[in-house]
Amino acid sequence: MNEVENPWQKLSSKEIYDNPWITIHEHEVINPGGGRGIYGKVSFKNTAVGIIPLDNNMNTWLVGQYRYPLDEYSWEIPMGGGPIENDILDAAKSELKEETGITASKWENIMRIHTSNSITDEQGFVFLARELEFGERELEESESDLKLWKLPFSDVVEMVMENKITDSISVAGILKVEKLLKS
Repeated sequence: MNEVENPWQKLSSKEIYDNPWITIHEHEVINPGGGRGIYGKVSFKNTAVGIIPLDNNMNTWLVGQYRYPLDEYSWEIPMGGGPIENDILDAAKSELKEETGITASKWENIMRIHTSNSITDEQGFVFLARELEFGERELEESESDLKLWKLPFSDVVEMVMENKITDSISVAGILKVEKLLKS
């Protein structure tokens, strides 16, 4: 099978829902096995960015908040998004400052990730931020309950391994940084 050739055939497409953050389309398709069906696709209007700030003592910062879709509290790396047409590094710098008050003079894009490729075309990027400076946070209204937690990076890796951090961008980014630090 040619891995580049698309085995799906789209017969029609209609917009089902639209808001400032996402658009949902329903596609009538013929699947790779020849069967007819529908496929729902969520398209995000922002590119996701996650940031792992790491200081000289190997500490990092997590943000915690109650996640409405999950109906549970979540500890995560600082993250957010920026319009797809904008520079992802600018979005990452803005999110880190907004959620933690931290700015960094050294940035490395360490990962591109598809967050849930069976239903969405959303892609995210994870950055490692070093050479940190500290200032005031600039939280958005919806983040008024955002908690900030400084802890050793090794403890954050342990939280991933114990399923205490479950956000996909956070898990992938943390494990990638752990691997990069060992090489």
